Amino acid sequence: MGKRTSQRWRQATVWLHVITSVGWMGQALALFTLLTISHTSGDVAVRIAATSMAHELDTLLLAPLANASAFTGFMLAAATAWGFTRHWWVLSKFVITLVQLYAGIFLLSGALQDSVAAARAGDPEPASLTQLVGVALMASGLAFQAWLSVAKPWGKARTGAKLPTAPTWVFVAAVVAPLADITAGLILGFPLPALSLIVLTVRLTGRRRSLRLQTAAAPARV
Repeated sequence: MGKRTSQRWRQATVWLHVITSVGWMGQALALFTLLTISHTSGDVAVRIAATSMAHELDTLLLAPLANASAFTGFMLAAATAWGFTRHWWVLSKFVITLVQLYAGIFLLSGALQDSVAAARAGDPEPASLTQLVGVALMASGLAFQAWLSVAKPWGKARTGAKLPTAPTWVFVAAVVAPLADITAGLILGFPLPALSLIVLTVRLTGRRRSLRLQTAAAPARV
């Protein structure tokens, strides 16, 4: 019964990861559409509306979905035998996700906020080509990660003993934390993945401790 329950919560974590990843990609495409309108329209009012909608979409939908997708992906790597660096496809997804989060949080969101502020100050400018390219690369990166998850190419990046699957509570937390953060973000009006970061930190700390114990015990098994 305990094993079956753990498996169900693990499946729920995978399901949430897939749903939020698809949502992230969908919002990225919607954002690309709005920024394209802002970039090409000659109507100032249309540019202001498109840029404002893009900013709201990024804050209220894209960012929370991106945070939840990244968190559940990291938790699946940290809570199962897949790990972060055992397989090239997992490592590739990990690196791409980190780049996307950095670009989305520190570059794209900041640029959108500046554009909205300029529009409200009476100086509306069309979305830049850099913003369009950035969002297009985000959507393309997500599509590539979906292919990696299906194809699982390139084999193992390194060998070594696999860690056992984490206990049930880890997968429960992996489902509850992002949903709680999304709810809190909608109430506050901005994304705040605080609980997800706490859960991920606790799991990574536990995984590191397990790796140390496994390494220390390895000579005794030889």
